[in-house]
Amino acid sequence: MKKILITGATSGIGKGLVEIYQEHAHVYACGRNAEVLSRYNAHDNITPLQFDVTDIDDIKLKTASIDSIDILVLNAGNCEYIDDARNFDSVLFERVVRVNLLSIGYCLDVLLRKVKPGGQLVIVSSSAAFLALPRAQAYGASKAAATYLAQTLAVDLKDIDVSVVHPGFVKTPLTDKNDFPMPMAVTVDEAAIYIKKGVEKRKRDIHFPKRFTIIMKLFQLLPFGMWKVIAKGLSR
Repeated sequence: MKKILITGATSGIGKGLVEIYQEHAHVYACGRNAEVLSRYNAHDNITPLQFDVTDIDDIKLKTASIDSIDILVLNAGNCEYIDDARNFDSVLFERVVRVNLLSIGYCLDVLLRKVKPGGQLVIVSSSAAFLALPRAQAYGASKAAATYLAQTLAVDLKDIDVSVVHPGFVKTPLTDKNDFPMPMAVTVDEAAIYIKKGVEKRKRDIHFPKRFTIIMKLFQLLPFGMWKVIAKGLSR
């Protein structure tokens, strides 16, 4: 039975992945929400681990007993927007970058050496990494950096396959806070299925739903000045 460790496993995409993987693998479900983690105790194939991904000492302590992992899924994340770029909020910026980017580094420091040769590393980024979007100075920058990190790891890691996940809009408690339309949004269950299928095929870039992400990738080809006009229209 394969061993899969998933961070951000108490909500959204992470929770969906735990539920789909526990049917045929042993899942280390990692998160901070003790109430949700306690529910996993009823499942033989799930080991709940409570720790803060932004605290490397906590990660080391809570995962010390794990000797090997087949698939490491670094999914924990947060989303906050900077509403007034002129009055830049550095505290918010640091908070988002710490969860979405620095925590990946902490987890890699502790957990990557536990991934078996021939195993897989999966980093969940966002389709927001493709384009400069309104109010996304913190979220978009952190996800673009996460994508770049995953891609450089794919270059340097010789015995581990690396996948980076670029979801479009997914209906989660986090995105429920969004105050703008979310075209072509998918459910958590749909997102988990997309990711699992992509991981099974060891795809480098897992992006979905394609009818949305392909449009985003095409927008990338535009001259930045043209995209800037479009993006400003989106913020109105």
